[in-house]
Amino acid sequence: MCGRFVQYSPLETVQKIFSIGTVPFETIPNYNVAPTQKILTVVKHDSENKLKKLYWGLVPFWAKDISIGSRMINARVETVSEKPSFRNAFKKRRCLIPADGFYEWEGVPGHKQPFFITTNSDEPFAFAGLWETWTNKESDEKSVYNSCTIITTEASGLIGEIHNRMPAILIPEFHEKWLDTEIQDSKKLGAILQDGLIRDMQFYPVSKHVNSVKNNDPSCIKPI
Repeated sequence: MCGRFVQYSPLETVQKIFSIGTVPFETIPNYNVAPTQKILTVVKHDSENKLKKLYWGLVPFWAKDISIGSRMINARVETVSEKPSFRNAFKKRRCLIPADGFYEWEGVPGHKQPFFITTNSDEPFAFAGLWETWTNKESDEKSVYNSCTIITTEASGLIGEIHNRMPAILIPEFHEKWLDTEIQDSKKLGAILQDGLIRDMQFYPVSKHVNSVKNNDPSCIKPI
């Protein structure tokens, strides 16, 4: 599972790494990204990579309301191509979710130690994600809600000692393949999620300051 992560790299860095042109909005560093918040995502539109803000927690197009999104923050790689909530987006609406790291907790309830987990690079990386558009058909204004989810896989290496799941983090060479809407074959997409993932990670304990979503500053990722 991935229930908290960080997005703090400067916009210029994100634009360079993910080949993004002009961005029509400001970005603010977020050291404690939580479900249902708007997060930065990269989608393919008219053959160009675009940076978008989507709500974290995918709301399927067929949902009655957006409340289901809080339970759809993750999609398991083992079932993402089959579950009704994700299978259409898996084929047609894939995205990259830029990140600088994520959090996981280890221990017994009440005494869990938070850890900050990241790659061995100083640059932002990308979670494999899916996005969806939900329209409120009962509203006269036909309001639209754009949302996304993070694909998770079995934890690798020492990360498994903290938690049995982790986000699917794509090797940069696979970014464009993942965004390519011409690829809709489940086997080809499954191969990307098998062969195109970063598995070597580093981690360290951080303060329980991060436990509260109200705390959002660089001290959240400071080693203790």
